[in-house]
Amino acid sequence: MYLPRLRDLREDNDLKQTDIAEFLGIRQTVYSRYERGFQNIPLEHLIRLAQKYGVSTDYILGLTKNPKPNR
Repeated sequence: MYLPRLRDLREDNDLKQTDIAEFLGIRQTVYSRYERGFQNIPLEHLIRLAQKYGVSTDYILGLTKNPKPNR
């Protein structure tokens, strides 16, 4: 599944793929595959990224245009 918001969020926060890969405890090449849609992102990584960026998982997945999580 291609998730263009992963790249947008990373770039909006002036981060490199290596920064996010280190945060998730994975190799940069694996994270790159998430961004390009060549590998599905595990749920645990999706949740950690949503928490890091302060957005909902639905926003990352493209299911809503509202970035703020419902609380």
